[in-house]
Amino acid sequence: MNPDEPGQKQTTPTDRQLFQDLKAGQTSALNALYERYAPIVYGLALQILKDAQEAEDVTQDIFISLCKDEHDPTRGSLGSYVTTLTRSGSIDKMRARGGKLKLLEHWGQIMPLDTGPSSLMEQVSFEERSERVREALGQIPEDQRQALELVYFGGFSQVEIAQQYKVPLGTVKSWLRLGLVKLRQQLQSSLGNNGSI
Repeated sequence: MNPDEPGQKQTTPTDRQLFQDLKAGQTSALNALYERYAPIVYGLALQILKDAQEAEDVTQDIFISLCKDEHDPTRGSLGSYVTTLTRSGSIDKMRARGGKLKLLEHWGQIMPLDTGPSSLMEQVSFEERSERVREALGQIPEDQRQALELVYFGGFSQVEIAQQYKVPLGTVKSWLRLGLVKLRQQLQSSLGNNGSI
């Protein structure tokens, strides 16, 4: 069956048709787009991230975001758009991974990990410090705490947080900077350190 012959219906919907159907709430359109683009999205994310789980996460995020996005078909094909989203999402994930590593390295310098068996006293001390960190996080303003948690533990970029909360990027940067300063102050007073955090 040739869709170009007169009197014949096209059996495979175009990307534009599927995207319009998706915006109209038809879940079958998302399924069709997923079948069409998931191998490309996953393959590109895996190539960039070199981690299957993170590539799966990016793939899922891309298709969830398609449900919310306002792709303009006059500005390019849906395939190019999805590829760009995948590349950006993968790079953001790599940046978040780097931020987490920096935080872990920083805390590792403060509280070095001993790979050998620890004594009961060391375990209690570690648990007390962990509790103090949780308490310190609980004492900083909510917006700053949430921004810190999203960046360091949720893997979000600053841009993603700004979009999620519908605030300017500068506001998110301020939340993070102020949150880190306040967290440091809380920990210094709580742990009794003289500026060594």
